[in-house]
Amino acid sequence: MFFASKPPRLLQALYQLYFDPDMEKKNIAQKWLTQAQASAQAWHFCWCLLSPEKIPEVQFFGASTLHTKISRHWSDLPTDHHENLRMQLLTQVLRFSCGPKIVLTRLCVALASMALNLIPQAWSHPVADMVRAFQPNVEDDSTAVKESQGPPQAHCLALLELLTVLPEELQSSRLTRAHRGQLRGVLASEWTVVCPLLRQLLQNQDSSNQVKEKVMHCLSSWVGLDVPLEESQELVQDCFGTLSDPELFDTAVETIVNVLSQPDCQRYVGALVSLVPLVLGFREQLDAAAQNGNMETSHGLCRIAIAMGETHSRLLLENSGHWQEFLALVNMILFCTGIPGHYPVTETSSSLTLTFWYTLQDDILSFDEEKQAVYLQIYRPVYFQLVDVLLHKSQYPSQEEYESWSSDDKEQFRMYRIDISDTLMYVYEMLGSELLSNLYDKLGMQLMDPQYPVVWQDTEALLFGFQSIAETIDVNYSDVIPGLIGLIPRINISNVMLADTVMYTIGSLAEWLADHPVMLGSILPMVLQGLGKAELSVSSVSTLKRICRECRHDLGPFAQDILSVSQEVLVKEIHKSSQCIWLMQAMGFLLSALPVEEILGRLHILIGPHIQQLDTATQQEPNPSNKQTIVYVLGLLASLFTSLDINKQAESSEESTTLTLLHNKQNPVVVMLQQVFPLIESILTKWLHDSEVVEAVCGVFDKSVRTLLHDFGPVVAQLSEMLGRIYTTFPQASALDLTSQMIHIFSADDQHTSNIRVLTEVLTASTLSIRVKVGSFLKPVKL
Repeated sequence: MFFASKPPRLLQALYQLYFDPDMEKKNIAQKWLTQAQASAQAWHFCWCLLSPEKIPEVQFFGASTLHTKISRHWSDLPTDHHENLRMQLLTQVLRFSCGPKIVLTRLCVALASMALNLIPQAWSHPVADMVRAFQPNVEDDSTAVKESQGPPQAHCLALLELLTVLPEELQSSRLTRAHRGQLRGVLASEWTVVCPLLRQLLQNQDSSNQVKEKVMHCLSSWVGLDVPLEESQELVQDCFGTLSDPELFDTAVETIVNVLSQPDCQRYVGALVSLVPLVLGFREQLDAAAQNGNMETSHGLCRIAIAMGETHSRLLLENSGHWQEFLALVNMILFCTGIPGHYPVTETSSSLTLTFWYTLQDDILSFDEEKQAVYLQIYRPVYFQLVDVLLHKSQYPSQEEYESWSSDDKEQFRMYRIDISDTLMYVYEMLGSELLSNLYDKLGMQLMDPQYPVVWQDTEALLFGFQSIAETIDVNYSDVIPGLIGLIPRINISNVMLADTVMYTIGSLAEWLADHPVMLGSILPMVLQGLGKAELSVSSVSTLKRICRECRHDLGPFAQDILSVSQEVLVKEIHKSSQCIWLMQAMGFLLSALPVEEILGRLHILIGPHIQQLDTATQQEPNPSNKQTIVYVLGLLASLFTSLDINKQAESSEESTTLTLLHNKQNPVVVMLQQVFPLIESILTKWLHDSEVVEAVCGVFDKSVRTLLHDFGPVVAQLSEMLGRIYTTFPQASALDLTSQMIHIFSADDQHTSNIRVLTEVLTASTLSIRVKVGSFLKPVKL
């Protein structure tokens, strides 16, 4: 065919693929070359591309073609060609043993793929044959050694490359589960050939570091086959020995971590336990590296300790004869958790340990009560130390140092603190209320002892610990929370990061405050103070919202102060729009619990300035600035009406029937909607074709009708007419969604049936007319 008859065309396509700057020509060449690889002639032209005079890119394509043919088109090759192909491949691997590396690797992958196709029937001992073929001075015409050239070390590296890619090719090849399992077993049985070779090379003083690195890569590859640890134990111990060589350190760490991370190791308890002292033997080196700021060394040794502890914690716990060694390993990991430095700037290891503490705790708590009691006696003190370590690691650096961090570093530190928070919450399951008492005692000492040096980071960390636990654990029955509430007002919140955590801590205790409203008076002033600071925007607003939601029935004495401060910060535009939305929701919760006769007046005061702002923007000619103002103010109203529900107050009152009747006649939200309705209609006259503005308008009524339900009735007639106008003039999804809510609530209400029916008919007719218009553009289809 044309692929074989025109090798210059093949070379031309390869040069286009690798060197032509025109992407279109590259794509054409790649498509053509892919077809060439799939052709039967590829079995022949690949060898031409591997000739010594060709450039490495061309040779690489030849080797890749061989792999493609063997892995995907093996059935096309006659059986009597198999032996010749094997010999040719071995010859090429030896020929390229000195490089280029990319070509050698690809040839090794091709030979590995071939071995997988021949195992076990046609090639029962591929590894032993490969090792023999690469031995120097072997007088065996069946091997390709006589045709090879290159120094012995190059042959050694080529053999190691081949042995490394063989298990990897098994993992990536397209095989059925049964076939993969069969091949896995055959290869694993050859480990008895591979392991002594690797150990010999690693122990040989004449072996270069390049060879030793390759040996460890090869071990990492083979452990994926679940080769028995008891057969690899001495080789793994040799890998520990290479950790003292700086050039081999990284490779040794990766290899040891790969070995220890294999769950299959647990089948070989004796071999696994024998490795624990080797891990502990590097404790002094770990301490020195951490003290000297050697992040690479400390990080690598931490990874080894964590791999041993995290993967095998249950087995090591159950091995009671070595409990002291495991406790030493746990303490080594605890040191890794508290390694000196600030994550992620001057250390990156501590975050790796957090999963270990989850795992160990789960394993301890999974035992029966008798065993659990023994383990808790040993490990509870460790977990109390862990809390101290985690709180220390969560501390912010100095203000000056923190400001020098990049935005990415700050974000990583924020996420790191979230992980610590989750860990503290989890640890509470083991330590219980004693943990909160411990934190409270330390905070009390800081704030009450005049001789204790005041460091804001210490206070912030302890509050962070309280907040982490209170966010998810029911602390209502904790006897330390009243004391904590009493301590918080003593904290100087001049530092922004400390003030932020104070706000979040108060917010996490909102449910407790609802049960203990007498404490609100000491806490609310701090929240309102924070509300006036833009830098505390998110924390202060979210905290006030939580308090207004949980404690609204007890906020009457503080309502005026809350409303005044909130009104002030809204008018001054201290917060961003999203926080203003939250603040309006908070005001809705607050107003809901006030006497009904007070709500309307306070509503006028609260939203009056915003209505005026909306009116001014509406009277001006449409422009992007006006639009932004309109959408913003409508969003504030929608947010307020989402949470302003006086029926909640009625349900908690002894006079619920009387109040409900009153609400039906004069619901404050309905009154406000009726008053702003003309303004909204004025907005629509100018912005009806702007979907964002229409969506904001519909949002106000949608939130209101969802909250008020049948109390929304007085607005139904006006709103139905307006929705009909919106949809017939400029159909929009937001109008349909709002109509859907109206139908759902009022379609069975005799008082509003006619309005809903007319609205439905208008929308249906308008929708049908749209379909007709669209259909007129379509050509008829002949059947």
